[in-house]
Amino acid sequence: MVIRKFQAETEEAAILQAKEELGKDAIVMNIKFEKPRGLRKFFRKPSVEITAAIDDEPSVNTGEDMLSKMQKIQKNLEAAKKKQEQEQKKDIIPEKEPEKTQKDDLEKSASTIAIENRLDNLQQMLEKQMETEDKNRKETIDEDNSEKTEKSDETKTDACIRLVREKLIGNEVEEKFADVILGEIKKTIKKDTTIDQILSSIYQKIVLKLGQTKEIEVSEEQPKYVFFIGPTGVGKTTTIAKIASNLKIQKKAKVGLITSDTYRIAAVEQLRTYANILGIPLKVVYSEEEMAEAKEEYKDYDIVLIDTAGRSHKNAEQTEDIEHLVKVVPEEERDVYLVLSTTTKYRDLVKITETYSKLGKYNLIFTKLDETCCIGNILNIKMLTGVALSYSTSGQNVPDDIEKINAQKIAKQLLGGQ
Repeated sequence: MVIRKFQAETEEAAILQAKEELGKDAIVMNIKFEKPRGLRKFFRKPSVEITAAIDDEPSVNTGEDMLSKMQKIQKNLEAAKKKQEQEQKKDIIPEKEPEKTQKDDLEKSASTIAIENRLDNLQQMLEKQMETEDKNRKETIDEDNSEKTEKSDETKTDACIRLVREKLIGNEVEEKFADVILGEIKKTIKKDTTIDQILSSIYQKIVLKLGQTKEIEVSEEQPKYVFFIGPTGVGKTTTIAKIASNLKIQKKAKVGLITSDTYRIAAVEQLRTYANILGIPLKVVYSEEEMAEAKEEYKDYDIVLIDTAGRSHKNAEQTEDIEHLVKVVPEEERDVYLVLSTTTKYRDLVKITETYSKLGKYNLIFTKLDETCCIGNILNIKMLTGVALSYSTSGQNVPDDIEKINAQKIAKQLLGGQ
């Protein structure tokens, strides 16, 4: 399969480029409208980027052709899994056990060293900034002993907490959530607590707030129907393709696909392309009745992934349509994943989560981590809703660019680590 991106001033021009290079059978998989911001809007015109694809082999695939493609996808998935496991091993903080052995102490020591190394840059920055502020404060006092500000009585602990708060808010963590975390840490700080101990405590507190992640699991007892819901443009369809690849290749599950996103022809064709490569059946449904029929047809499958149309959280009627579709499947047989973009404003995310909460229990997937430098919204929405985090995505590549949300990694980034 050949996948290319084309950019032009209009959607028609970009599609024309795709047809000229890839041929008339090319399929448009994604359309992205780009508007220059800031000063760039005076020098650059708005543009459209489309992602198009075409099979690089004859349309009738032999068993050998499909096997070759599957092996290639499997190889990519295994490499990605190995890399993820290695990264997770670096960040794991072993839980405390009642009986301490020499091995436990060594593991604890290694974990503490790992945390300190990860936060070393932040610690150095805090100490340097506190030294500078202390120097400036002394100079001010020397100039006028009668003039003392509130900061003149600030301790190193207070300064550390204040600077960490600024770092969190700079990463778009809401002030109320930053204050909750730091308020809980303040209660545990003693006079002899060092800066690195404070930072380690904050780091571990954030990890605890992010909580355990929930992956999509295959049930041995009955088929599991997994709905993906969320607003338009967050990347639901691509995310489903990545998860389907993982379940089919890595977990050897019998996977089925359903889409009710009939409002965008490109979305159906995009999912159909991935389904053909993976050898997974795809059914398109237009109503609750057809959803019930598709459910019956898939009764012998391990897991069924269901793509829904993107809906505006401002339109109650549209979200009701999804609610009716979801409730065709009994609660004990379904899982629901709300897909959100990290680039969406916090206030909009609050409204979106409120709207979709009517559908009942759901888990969270965050997309487009590669399109933002601030990931505070992951912590914000987790603390706001209390629901489980699951996956994050950081690109369009299938089956790559997806991973289980790593709480240690997120905490490190929020505190300024790399």
